[in-house]
Amino acid sequence: MAHPAEDRDEAALAVAHERALAWRQGLEERPIAPRAGADAVKDALGRALPDDGEPAGAVVARLADAAEPGIMAMGSPRFYGWVIGGAQPAALGADWLVSTWDQNTAMRAATPGVVAAEELAGEWILDLLGLPATADVGFVTGATMANFTGLVAARDAVLARTGWSTAVDGLAGAPRIRLFVGAERHDTVDHAARMAGLGAPIVVPADDQGRILPAALGEALSAGTAPAIVVLQAGNLHSGAFDPLAEAIALAHAVGAWVHVDGAFGLWAAASPRTRHLVEGLSEADSWATDAHKTLSVPYDCGVAIVADARALRSSMGMTAAYLASVASAEHSDPHDRVPELSRRARGVPTWAALRTMGRSGTVALVDRLADSAARIAVGLGQLPGVDVLNDVVFTQVCAALGTDERTDAWAEALRAEGEAYASSSRWHDRSVLRFSVSNWATDEHEVARTLAAAARALPGVS
Repeated sequence: MAHPAEDRDEAALAVAHERALAWRQGLEERPIAPRAGADAVKDALGRALPDDGEPAGAVVARLADAAEPGIMAMGSPRFYGWVIGGAQPAALGADWLVSTWDQNTAMRAATPGVVAAEELAGEWILDLLGLPATADVGFVTGATMANFTGLVAARDAVLARTGWSTAVDGLAGAPRIRLFVGAERHDTVDHAARMAGLGAPIVVPADDQGRILPAALGEALSAGTAPAIVVLQAGNLHSGAFDPLAEAIALAHAVGAWVHVDGAFGLWAAASPRTRHLVEGLSEADSWATDAHKTLSVPYDCGVAIVADARALRSSMGMTAAYLASVASAEHSDPHDRVPELSRRARGVPTWAALRTMGRSGTVALVDRLADSAARIAVGLGQLPGVDVLNDVVFTQVCAALGTDERTDAWAEALRAEGEAYASSSRWHDRSVLRFSVSNWATDEHEVARTLAAAARALPGVS
C-alpha cells in the first residue's frame, strides 16, 4: 500500500480536474447514451479487491477511463430524459468546494461558512417563489425526501390537533389520517406517504391533462371528518399541467386539511411573471417540495423541503443531544432540525452559487427559456409526418406519439441510438409516448433546432 506521505492530494486532484474539464468541454457533441453496460465497467475497474493499493492519481485515472464509457451525458443541452437538469458552471465549482471542505452540515455554530450560504439560498428561494418569508427551508436529497419531510410535518400537525402526539405515542393506535391525492400524482408521493406511515391514499379523479378536479376533491373531503392531508401537484410528469391550486387549497382548508404541494420542477413557474399564473394560490399551501437539481441545474443531489409553520417542521425533524453545539432559537435553527438527516453534505451551497450567478432576472430568463424551448419542440414535432403532440404544452413537458405503440417505441429507440438527442419513453393515457422534458439551463433555440432535426432523421427507419 502506498505510504500517505507518497500519495499527495495534488496528483489525484490534478487528474480529476483534467478529466472533468475534458468531459465538460466535449459534452455538447458527445453521444448521449452510454456505450458500455455496468458489467463491462466493472471488468474495466477490476472486480477483485487488490491486496496492495494504488496511488490516488492512478485510482482516479482508472475510474475515469473505466467509467466514462458507461456515463450518460445527462448534462447535454439536448438531453430530455426523465426530468433531469445539467450543472451550471458556478454551481459545479461550488460543489467541488463543498466536497473539498467536507463539512457535516448539521450545526449552525460548527459550520457557519456553508450554513450561511444555505440559509441565503433558502431565503432567496422563498422570495423568488413568492412563499412566506417566515417559512423554514431544508435541503434534502431530492423531491422524494422533500415530499417525505413535508408529509411527516403534516402528519404530526394534523394529529396534534386531535390531541395525539406522534413523538410520545408513535403511530400505533393514532387516528387514521385521510390522505388525498390526484389520479395523476407522481409515484414518489405514494412512496413518501408509505415511508411516513400514511398508508394508501384516497385517489381523486383528474382531467385529461392530469389536473385534480376540485368538485371531486370537495366531495371526497366532505365524506368524512378524520384528520386530512391533501397533496396537490405543480407540474404533471407528462403534460406539465398544474392543479388548480387556489380552488383546491381553499376547499382543503375549509375542512382543516393540511395542503402539501409537490412541485419537483413546476414550482419554479412561480419565479417568472409569464408563468406565475399557473401556480395562482401557491403561497396559501402549508408545505412545498421542489428540486434545485432540475430547473435550477445544480449538481445532484439537491431537493428543497419548505414548510410554512417553522415550529411544525422543527417539531417533526428536530433532535437534541448533549454533544451537539445547538443554537436553536426562535430566529435560527440548526440545519438538522429541518431535514431527516443529521450527517449530510452542504448541498444547498451550489444552489446559492446558481442563484448568485443568475440573479433575479437570470432566474426568470432561465424559467422562460425552458418554457419557450418546450413550446418550440412541441411545434416542431407537430410538423413531422405522423407525429402527434398529446398534451397541452403549458410549461416544460412535451409528450408525442407516432401512431401505434410499436411505431412510437421504434421512433424513440432510433432517436436515442443516434446519440444527438435523448428523450425518454413512458406510458400516458394507456399508450406509449416519447417524452421531452426540458430541464437543462443550456437548452436554447439552437439546441432545439438540432433536437428537431434528430427527431426527423429518426422517422424514416420506422416502419
